[in-house]
Amino acid sequence: MTRMPAPLTASLALQGGGAHGAFTWGVLDRLLEEAWLAFEGISATSSGAMNALALAQGWLDGGRDGARAALAALWERVAQETSALRWMFAGPVGGTAESLLLGLSQFLTPQEINPLGINPLEGITAALFDFERLRAAAPFRLFLAATRVRDGSLVLFGNDRLGREALLASACLPQFFPPVVIDGEHYWDGGYAGNPALEPLIYDCRSADLIAVLVQPLARAQLPRNAREIRERISELGFSTTFLRELTSVRRAQDAVRGRWPLSWIGRRLKRLRLSLIEPGESLDAYSAKTRLNTRLGFLRNLRDLGRDCAAAWLHRHTTGGRDQPV
Repeated sequence: MTRMPAPLTASLALQGGGAHGAFTWGVLDRLLEEAWLAFEGISATSSGAMNALALAQGWLDGGRDGARAALAALWERVAQETSALRWMFAGPVGGTAESLLLGLSQFLTPQEINPLGINPLEGITAALFDFERLRAAAPFRLFLAATRVRDGSLVLFGNDRLGREALLASACLPQFFPPVVIDGEHYWDGGYAGNPALEPLIYDCRSADLIAVLVQPLARAQLPRNAREIRERISELGFSTTFLRELTSVRRAQDAVRGRWPLSWIGRRLKRLRLSLIEPGESLDAYSAKTRLNTRLGFLRNLRDLGRDCAAAWLHRHTTGGRDQPV
């Protein structure tokens, strides 16, 4: 008879990355199967913010099973809502919408590429999320990251500021959509300032365990060798550098307090903090900036399955006492 592991409450940091966020769908889907694992806070960016809200909304509606159903509904809706947009860009001229959009974004403004201002996320948001209810009774502490265009600052929208605009801001890719205006400030995708942000989970939450779910590998084994690979690597670095810098700062702070006594409250917090990663590793090496725009359901489900496998590997390490992935 298999013994259930001791109860564990963790906070989640969910990285954004367009359609690659379906990897996080799979990770969460697998973690939700474990009754011993609970969640306190979720810091999330872009597609990670979509996953976070689906997790919270589904949990409100039906606990763990409701959360799994809401995540599935989110990504099925993503595929459905973006199908017309793919045809609009690729149908009349042939080729793929992903390639065409990436090409146009190098020369045209969002208003020129998308003069009608079509944003599939608006329909998805209206169909799936009850923000009034989430503000009043969200089962977790939520922190949605956006980048303030004026000065590049990270802005976190907490439970009391959850809303359609906060989600649209967190997921606003400036190549394709105009900035989202909230209280007179303009916002772009949160990935430029924190992808994902660890700070709120360290300072505003109490759980000792923090799980960061990444949708792109921390390292690439192969050096980029052509113009396309160089552009894609630059894009990846732009969306991961802030996380890597924050991760390094946390580790250095932990090293600084190790062995010291007495400690301040933040020293004690850092000393007991356990941070682990679930990331795709080399499994996504063949994917590219173009696939981050691929919202076909079959592709999204493949990423979900990969996420489930990576989550299962993390759970195995955790429950068997194996060494977790170093960060």
